[in-house]
Amino acid sequence: MHSIKSLIVSPSSRGWWIVLASLCVFLEGVALFYQYQLGYLPCVLCVHIRMLLGALLLVSILALLIPPKPIAGLVLLLLATLIWLWMLERSWQVLGVEMGFIMGECQMSSGLPQWLALESWFPFIFKIHEPCGYTPYVFFKVSMAHILLAISAFFSLICVASLITKGREHFSRS
Repeated sequence: MHSIKSLIVSPSSRGWWIVLASLCVFLEGVALFYQYQLGYLPCVLCVHIRMLLGALLLVSILALLIPPKPIAGLVLLLLATLIWLWMLERSWQVLGVEMGFIMGECQMSSGLPQWLALESWFPFIFKIHEPCGYTPYVFFKVSMAHILLAISAFFSLICVASLITKGREHFSRS
């Protein structure tokens, strides 16, 4: 039986990648529910977070499909870590704009190159509808931005700690 520690620090653990993939699907589902059922349309920062969740889902699926090898697990964990850190930055931007401690203009363009036209290919997920400025409250005075920041910070810390642990193990054996 796996302990929680082995699940968290093992990039070769199928359970770890299943948790990440499930979380991505859940968070994307919540975003789409808020958009299509509750009428909260996404801004560019929200769409960036959706794209990052999609990238993390692809990394997780790849990790589940390839044979478990230490270096592959380390590379995939590095990718997941970078995505979570980028999501942490985007979540901080969303909260900053919402709370007014970051002033900036939100564009109505994702900034993606033409060869990666996610807005055109999947407009039901990645089309930008509104300028930045608020996210809906999920409960009490806790907004979606607060929750995204907490989730991103939590998983960023776990990934960084896992990366350090696995990196030390890998390079001490070499």
